[in-house]
Amino acid sequence: MTRPRGAADLGRSGPGGLPRWLRPLADAALTITAGQLSTFLPPAAGGRPSAVLVLFGEGAKGPELLLLERATSLREHAGQPSFPGGSLDPEDGDPEGDGPLFAALREAEEETGLDPAGVQVFATLPRLYIPVSGFVVSPVLAWWRQPSPVAPMDPGETARVFTVPVSELTDRRHRGTAVHPSGYRGPCFEVAGTLVWGFTAGVIDRVLHFAGWEQPWDRDREISLDHGA
Repeated sequence: MTRPRGAADLGRSGPGGLPRWLRPLADAALTITAGQLSTFLPPAAGGRPSAVLVLFGEGAKGPELLLLERATSLREHAGQPSFPGGSLDPEDGDPEGDGPLFAALREAEEETGLDPAGVQVFATLPRLYIPVSGFVVSPVLAWWRQPSPVAPMDPGETARVFTVPVSELTDRRHRGTAVHPSGYRGPCFEVAGTLVWGFTAGVIDRVLHFAGWEQPWDRDREISLDHGA
């Protein structure tokens, strides 16, 4: 795999040029620690280095977030909404350096047809862990400076690509606590005709909090999950 087109300098992009509503998140990202994002932290050794693209754009209903729905035929996280992303390839570079950034952009282009030349990366959050799959994930925060058409590139991997207004993510009517038979409990969002939960919802929850966008919501509203994590 080659690096995404137009991505050569994106890892060095800062908060300059960001819309005003996104600047509080860019500022907060400078000091956020892994423990402030999740209780699932990477092991001292091992794990599968990966990255996801947390891409914010400006839509008809204001600020929005790009998500996709994974194909039901996949072995891991089948049918679940998620950020674009995946494992690092050797061509992405150093996992301790810009590797996660290039992986997030490459995977987003492969999954959604996104043009990376229109994306401004402004921060990479601390690495987190997904125990069920062993992924060590770097969330890469970015601004969709020049939107491009997006759609599933491989129906065998991606069922749907969509955006969700931030206003819907912060609306208490769309929020709840997902409860899995395994004992897992975590934030979830009922948006765009689907339920966003697990790792993706956890990152969204913390992003809303640290950006100062979070609104009060009913944490006692439970939504039962009857499918695998």
